Amino acid sequence: MTKKLLGGLAALCILFPHVPGLVSGAEAAQEEKEVLKLDLPKPMFVGTPRNIRSANLERVTGRKRAPFYVPTGTALLSLEKAVTGSDMEPIIGEVEFVTDGEKSGEDGYYVEFGPGVQWVQIDLEESFELNAILVWHYHSQARVYRDVIVQVSDDPDFVSGVTTVFNNDHDNSAGLGIGRDKEYIEVNEGRLINPKGVAARYVRLYSQGNTSNDMNHYVEVEVFGTPVK
Repeated sequence: MTKKLLGGLAALCILFPHVPGLVSGAEAAQEEKEVLKLDLPKPMFVGTPRNIRSANLERVTGRKRAPFYVPTGTALLSLEKAVTGSDMEPIIGEVEFVTDGEKSGEDGYYVEFGPGVQWVQIDLEESFELNAILVWHYHSQARVYRDVIVQVSDDPDFVSGVTTVFNNDHDNSAGLGIGRDKEYIEVNEGRLINPKGVAARYVRLYSQGNTSNDMNHYVEVEVFGTPVK
C-alpha cells in the first residue's frame, strides 16, 4: 500500500469516522511497520529474582516483552561489524564477541572488562537510521548493571554530534549526565532500546559494574536499522 493511498484512507477516516472498513490514521501508519523478529537465547534461570536492591530499579512484572514494531525493511546491521573498547585487552574473552552473533549465557560467550566506567563501540561502516538496539550484558544470573548509557554518533571519537538514546545513571556517577531511564534485571530477552530513527554510524555502550561484582560484561549487542532517506 502506497503512502499516498494510506494518507487518503486516513483523511477519509477523519471525515467519516464510523464507516465500516476504514482504518484510522494510526492504523494506516501501522501498516508501514512490522514486528521486529528476534532470535533470543534460551533462559538460564527461572523465577522472579530476589535480593536485588536499587533505588532506580524498574518494577519487575515477570511478563515477556511486548512485540516491538519497526519500519518495514529494518535489518540487523551490527553482525560481525568491527568493535573497539575502552580496554582492548579484556580480562576474559575478546571484544569481537560483542557482534559475533553468539548470545548464549554460558561461559565462553561473553567478554569481561575490569572495574570502573568501561565502553564498547560498534562501527556500522556507514550511517543508518537506527530503529532498535538490543543489549545482553550477562544473563546466566539475575543482576543489574550500573550506569548503562547508550550513545550514537557519526563521530568515532564521540566529541560532536552525540545523541544519548538510553541512560539509567540516575546520579551522574559515570560523568555523562543524569539519566531518566530505569535500571533493569538482566534476562535472556536482553534490553531493547528505541533510538527512534536517529541517524548514526557508531554505537557506544557504557557500564560501570553490576550488583554481583565490579566487572563489566557483554554477551552481544544487536543494532537494527534502515538506510538513511
